[in-house]
Amino acid sequence: MNQLDALKSFTTVVADTGDFLQLAQFRPQDATTNPSLILKAVQKPEYAPLMQQTLAQHGAGDLALTMDHLLVRFGCEILKHVPGRVSTEVDARLSFDTDATLMRARRIAALYAAQGVQGDRVLIKIAATWEGIQAAAALEREGIHTNLTLLFSFAQAVACGQANVRLISPFVGRIYDWYKKQAGAAWDEVAMAGANDPGVVSVRRIFNFYKKHGIATEVMGASFRNVGQITALAGCDLLTISPELLAQLAASEAPLSKALDAQAAKAMDIPAVGHNEAGFRYALNDDAMATEKLAEGIRAFAVDTAKLETLMLA
Repeated sequence: MNQLDALKSFTTVVADTGDFLQLAQFRPQDATTNPSLILKAVQKPEYAPLMQQTLAQHGAGDLALTMDHLLVRFGCEILKHVPGRVSTEVDARLSFDTDATLMRARRIAALYAAQGVQGDRVLIKIAATWEGIQAAAALEREGIHTNLTLLFSFAQAVACGQANVRLISPFVGRIYDWYKKQAGAAWDEVAMAGANDPGVVSVRRIFNFYKKHGIATEVMGASFRNVGQITALAGCDLLTISPELLAQLAASEAPLSKALDAQAAKAMDIPAVGHNEAGFRYALNDDAMATEKLAEGIRAFAVDTAKLETLMLA
């Protein structure tokens, strides 16, 4: 059994890509997208027609609406290749506007419904700001399920659990990047690998906290830099993995054991935690890594969304 098949026995494997033609060989359950992945895809000859067709049908007069049509078009194509769900992201430039996030999320959900896609096959991705989490809470009450992304801190995870969001995506690789950069020449790659990787440590803490306190929100590790980060989280609810790393897992027959265990977490001594808005903002502010990476992530997705818009106008 290769590592990918072994991982699937512990964890739901999700493909992190807009390149849906790659999906068949890995047979993931779900797929996730983001503006950067869609931007990368539409610049490939095999996917350019999707944007051209979307523009022909909807024009460029209302770029935001046409963008949502494009994202849903990709999502519908992806759903032809996976049996589960696709995650589609709300414009990151709305990350601090609850009402605008709600409007765009509802529209994306409605566009999927108009294509005959049932709501349980779609997750609306929203940045895990306070405003985004409040929007997600309202959407969940309406039956629109959410994936809270750009999640770097325990405080964000706590607030998402309180909001009863369907799923969170803690960013393993970007946490690792920050700590490695901070350490500079003192970074010991071997000592900080696997279970000691700071991104892995963060996800394990969140996973154990949720399982201990019966929080139903699913934990999906994301943004991996290497296979070791993935194997160290075997047993997590879900892991979303790039095609490149999926291929590495499929090519390896090294043994793989379960690293996270929901039943074991229930026996751990983990205190309950809750946050109101002030407590959330202070806890996030107190975490330099999370504060910096959340801001950086929103900026990066906003830049790539603007690049997509520029391509539409070209």
